[in-house]
Amino acid sequence: MSHSARSHDASSYELRFDSLFIEGRGMSFPCDAAGQVDLDALSERARCNYLYARAVVGREFSTPAVRVSGLH
Repeated sequence: MSHSARSHDASSYELRFDSLFIEGRGMSFPCDAAGQVDLDALSERARCNYLYARAVVGREFSTPAVRVSGLH
């Protein structure tokens, strides 16, 4: 694990799915440093959006990337 990954707690990461067609658009979900999303912690709407984003990788969204969250 890199120094930067150690300096953030698990709630400071997000899994980002960027749109393949509209620059700047995408979906982000809280995750751990390994990119694991806790589905039980998501709202019903967020869970549906997450499952949709995963299903359309390569067709609507790019492969997701783990990023340090700007929300915290």
